[in-house]
Amino acid sequence: MQDDRTFGKTLLLFAFWAYVLIPLGTGIWSTLGKALALFS
Repeated sequence: MQDDRTFGKTLLLFAFWAYVLIPLGTGIWSTLGKALALFS
């Protein structure tokens, strides 16, 4: 049963990082896109 709990924790951690990093990444890319549009 220990494996199930570890798997659950890993899944939770993965979900948390996805939740944090995806909006962050999208924000960075949109900012980069705006900057490139401004300079070109």
